[in-house]
Order: sequence, then structure tokens, then C-alpha cells
Amino acid sequence: MRFTIALSAILLLFSGCIGDDVVFDTVPEAVRILNPVDSIMVGSTRQFEARFTNNIGEAEERVVFWSSSDAAVLGIDDAGLATALAAGKATVTAEVRLDGKGPVSDAVEVVVSEEEVSGDPAGERSGTIRTTSSYLLEGSFTLREDGEDIVLEFGSDYRASTSLPGLYVYLTNNPSTVNNAFEIGRVETFNGAHSYRISGVGLNDYSYLLYWCKPFSVKVGDGEIR
Repeated sequence: MRFTIALSAILLLFSGCIGDDVVFDTVPEAVRILNPVDSIMVGSTRQFEARFTNNIGEAEERVVFWSSSDAAVLGIDDAGLATALAAGKATVTAEVRLDGKGPVSDAVEVVVSEEEVSGDPAGERSGTIRTTSSYLLEGSFTLREDGEDIVLEFGSDYRASTSLPGLYVYLTNNPSTVNNAFEIGRVETFNGAHSYRISGVGLNDYSYLLYWCKPFSVKVGDGEIR
């Protein structure tokens, strides 16, 4: 009898973790500029870098085609090295061309100034997490640079169910799986503002937060990082 009760509880918990969502393993191919900049000074250079991720969210080596919307203001070569030539604005675009499909691209607008730029403010991205299961999971977050680390901060509107066993949070480019994801750690806070300091990761390396029920290896929720 005790075994039957325990088994029933485990099955209920497992079904709750799964929820009603259909999980798709593929994501759109994408390219992202890893080190965007808001402004640079005339006469200076900037080495832009980009990363392509395939339809399962894995980084993959592809030829990146770089371009500038105004080469007289900001020139850029095939390797992504930009040279500020005159005051104005220009959009830098990184494009990857796919066989049998349209290209994917990412772009950043850059202001070229004749005066010295005092330094770019720390970059920041944000988003909102959502549950994909029957368990409570919600709240807004920001991801910002802090020295060589990045800091993931959740607002006071964050709430998560305390009933979940082994809930972990990840950074990923494919919100359907923890394969190739970066594990931030086990969730210890279930209500209110809190933060994580993360080392060895760039601000633009990943596109999603992923919440994962580790004992049952199922997805609980996610949030796109914009």
C-alpha cells in the first residue's frame, strides 16, 4: 500500500512537471553580434565578432558577411574590423547565408563621433519568464555586464512553485533542451528579487533562460532574452 501511494505521488509530480506543452527540439537558425557598441570616435577601429547557431541551438562555424549602411562614415572589412571615418551614423550588419533558405542577420547602429567617447555604458538585456508546465513560474529579469562577469537579476514580481524537485536554471540557445546549455545553478529563491553572478559567459552568448526539472529531465519554463 505504501509503495502504491509513493508511486502515485511520483507519477503525479512527473505529470505536473511535463505540463501540456508540445516540446519542439528545433529552433530557427540565428546569427548574433557578440560585442555590439553604441559609439566610437573618428579614427578608431572596432573588431566586431558574431556567432551563428544552427537549428538545434549549437554554435557552428559559418562565413559571416559584414556590411555597413554608410561606408563613408564607418567602413568594415570581411573579417568584421570596422574603421570610423567620419562623424555620423551607420548600421553594421552581420549576415550568414543558408543553403536553400533566406539569410539570417543581426545588426547594430553605431554613432561615429569626432569627440572622444568616454566609454560605453554596461550592456543590458531583459525578458520575462513563463511557465510551460502546471507549476507556477513567472517574473521579469535583466541580464547585464559587470566587469568581466554578467549578472542575472530578477524583479520583485518573480514567483516559482516550491513544489518542484531539483529545479535548475540555464542559459541556452535552444529552450527545448539542456544539451549545450550553460547551467547557472539550482533554484534556491522562489519569491521576490534575487540575482546570480555568472562568470565565463558573454552578455550576447545566449538567447533564452530555461528552467528545468532535473530529476525528471523535463522543461518547466523559459524566457527569451531580448
